[in-house]
Amino acid sequence: MRWSQYYLFTTREVPNDAEVVSHQLMIRAGMIKKLAAGIYTYLPFGWRSLAKLSAIVRRELDAAGALELQMPAIQPAELWQESGRWQRYGKELLRIKDRHDREFAFGPTHEEVITDLVRRDVKSYRQLPFNLYQIQTKFRDEIRPRFGLMRGREFIMKDAYSFDVDAAGLDKAYEAMRRAYCAIFDACRLDYSAVEADTGTIGGSASHEFMVMAGSGESAVVRCPSCGYAANVEKAETRREPAGEAHPPQELQEVATPGKKAVEEVARFLKIAPRRIVKTLIYETEKGLVAALIRGDREVNEVKLMNHLDVERLELASEEKVREATGAPVGFAGPIGLSGLRMVAEESIRHLTNWACGANKEDAHYTGVNPGRDVQLSEFADFLLVHGGDACPRCDGTLEVFRGIEVGHIFKLGDKYSKALGCTFTDEAGAELPMIMGCYGLGIGRTVAAAIEQNHDADGIIWPRPLAPFEVLLAGLNPDDAEVRRVTEGLYDQLREKGVEVFYDDRDERPGVKFKDADLIGLPVRLVVGAKSLKDGQVEVSLRRDRAKHLVAVGDAVAKVLELLHA
Repeated sequence: MRWSQYYLFTTREVPNDAEVVSHQLMIRAGMIKKLAAGIYTYLPFGWRSLAKLSAIVRRELDAAGALELQMPAIQPAELWQESGRWQRYGKELLRIKDRHDREFAFGPTHEEVITDLVRRDVKSYRQLPFNLYQIQTKFRDEIRPRFGLMRGREFIMKDAYSFDVDAAGLDKAYEAMRRAYCAIFDACRLDYSAVEADTGTIGGSASHEFMVMAGSGESAVVRCPSCGYAANVEKAETRREPAGEAHPPQELQEVATPGKKAVEEVARFLKIAPRRIVKTLIYETEKGLVAALIRGDREVNEVKLMNHLDVERLELASEEKVREATGAPVGFAGPIGLSGLRMVAEESIRHLTNWACGANKEDAHYTGVNPGRDVQLSEFADFLLVHGGDACPRCDGTLEVFRGIEVGHIFKLGDKYSKALGCTFTDEAGAELPMIMGCYGLGIGRTVAAAIEQNHDADGIIWPRPLAPFEVLLAGLNPDDAEVRRVTEGLYDQLREKGVEVFYDDRDERPGVKFKDADLIGLPVRLVVGAKSLKDGQVEVSLRRDRAKHLVAVGDAVAKVLELLHA
């Protein structure tokens, strides 16, 4: 393809609203163009990368036995009402009405649609199992779309759904999809990790996220270098420290702590370690207020807490509600004498003795608090936010924290949707049972953006070959020189005959402009024909990744390009 005939317009300017590197470079390299907040046109150069990833996805899913179909993007409200998600999904669900005033949604996901399809066709265990997938445009009305394709409102996603007769069948399908995802990201040459994750609004009994490692990643992930355990911080666990030596109970005392609210301030004032303080956080849920107790040096994992409480909404209560519940302003809440609301304690304080806490009055704390004598704690749960340095729950290792970009998420749905929508089959004994489902999502645009986050430098993109829009950039530096043009045209034809995807920069531009653009668009191999080197019968071949330049004879240029492409 000749640049002069291609729809590609680069820019030196960094867009004001582009916060992350992939967003900046995809716009500057002419891959995407913003239409509205979180909605982008995929330009020809960018679409080639998305198409290459889609081809890899199709290859690996087909090899895993999945079958491709295409479902409607617009979904009737009745299906979502039947599953119970019409209201529960929240404002991210774009609700629309047709001319007959019937309600629909622009699908953010397709569990309801695929389950409705299957329940109409499949009736017997003899028709199971199978796995259906699609690559399609979705829409989620994000409150604050940002980071380009990383968190847009309209996006392209591969979603697959498996149907089985029992949990053992689901386990087999889930493992097949896990292996397929690994094959996909391996083929893309990305540094990634599969981590245990929370099931979120999709639901189900278990899930894994596939994270591409990048310092700009939104998600914090913990991993044990010793045994390989990895989990999203929303799901991560830690091995609990054994109970320490018991100390004689101290006397319960109320201590004036004027103006001391934060744990660090109270700890310094009382001359104790923050871990000897128990903070009481008042949360508001749709089921009422909840008091969550946790050690002062740790933080609440609100996803874990929501799951334990079985609530759909969890947010810190307003100062007014805290005062109503505790009789004190924020910062002085404590469990002693607290009544009228559910109280749940984090496992980290189960064996803690002689601790300090708020006294439920302004400028006052208790010291020498001992459960059983001073306060009754009957409900304990793991809602600890795990961080680096914590003990691995699977071995004697220590957890490390890194940043990642979620590009794929797989779920064991079980019968969550099949029960709700009546998707059943008849087993060998004639009993009617709900089908057992799995759900497997992969962001197409998000994966391409993550590849750029992981592969770039100060000058532009450094494409992994499998995702590069083209494999080779061919540039003639002196297009008015007849010999340069003759040699460049000849190399262009030879590369194409070899099946190489070559992008020929035949523009009438200065060498400096061509080199800047070559760095920006980042194709894996660069072949440069210039009048100076051509006088010695040579051309320059280099890799974008290391920029090491190789001067080779014109007759050896194509062979050198092929060698570097397969290195």
